[in-house]
Amino acid sequence: MSSAATLITVAPTGAEVAKSDAPQLPTTLEELVETAVRCEAAGASMIHLHIRDADHRPTLDHGLLKASVDAIRETTDLVVQLSTGGSVHDPLDLRLTVLDAEPDSCSLTCGTTNFGDDVFLNPWPFVVQLYRQSVEREIVPEFELFDLGHVAALRRLLDTEGLPYGGAVHVDLVTGVPGGMPGTAQAVAAAVSMLPPQVTSWSATGIGRTHLPVLAAALGGGGHLRVGMEDNLVYAKGRPVQHNDELVSRAAEVATILQRPPMTTTQARELLHVKRR
Repeated sequence: MSSAATLITVAPTGAEVAKSDAPQLPTTLEELVETAVRCEAAGASMIHLHIRDADHRPTLDHGLLKASVDAIRETTDLVVQLSTGGSVHDPLDLRLTVLDAEPDSCSLTCGTTNFGDDVFLNPWPFVVQLYRQSVEREIVPEFELFDLGHVAALRRLLDTEGLPYGGAVHVDLVTGVPGGMPGTAQAVAAAVSMLPPQVTSWSATGIGRTHLPVLAAALGGGGHLRVGMEDNLVYAKGRPVQHNDELVSRAAEVATILQRPPMTTTQARELLHVKRR
C-alpha cells in the first residue's frame, strides 16, 4: 500500500464554517475555481468539494454541484471528488443525488459518528445503496473512516458487495473529529493495521491542531494526505490560513523532504483507477 509519491487531496471549504467567520473560505464558484488552480500548482492532485449557495450556506443543489464539477474540469486536471456527506443536517435521500453531477470520485463514509454536538448519520442500508450507485455510475469511492468500527464496516462492505468501480480501494482516515478517532500517530497506526486486504491505498486527515501530527504519521507510514480549510483554519499558532494553497504547499514540501514528492494528476488517476470523463 505504500507509494514512492504522495497523493495530496485538498478539501477547501467543508460545510461547518460560516463565511462570516472565515471570509477567506472559498464558497463561490469563482473562488473554488481559483482555489483549484492554485492548489494544483502547489502539489494537489485531487479536490474534495462541498458546495455553498448564493448566501454561502451548504447546499446539495444539483445545478451548483454540476457547475462546480464542470468548471474545475475545464480549468484543471484535478481528480474531482464530491462529498456525499454534505452537511450533517442534509437528509439521506438528498445525499444520494450527489452522484448525478458525475464526479470522478465521491466520499463514502462507512458508518454513523458523533460529530461535535451533532450526529453524522450513515446507516448501513444507506452505505450499501450509495456504494451500489457508485459502482453503477462508474465513480470511484473514497471510503472515509472516522473510527475503528468504520474500518470493520468497510471489510463487511467489500466482502458482501465486492470491489468498487475500477478495482482500487482508497481509504481516508479522518481523525480529530470530536466523537471519532483521535488525531494521533497511534490511532492512525491502529486503523492501518486493521484495514482489509482489498485496500490498495490510504490517506489520513487530521482535524484542527491534529493536522501536522497526522500528516507526519501518514507520510511516515506510507500513506497519503488530505489537507485544506475544511479541516484546519490555522496555519500556525496565532496565524490563520489565508489560502488553501498554503496548506497544500506545506504538505508538498514535507512530502518532498521525506522522499515522497507529490503525485501528478496522471499518477493520481492511475492510483485510484479513475474513469476519464
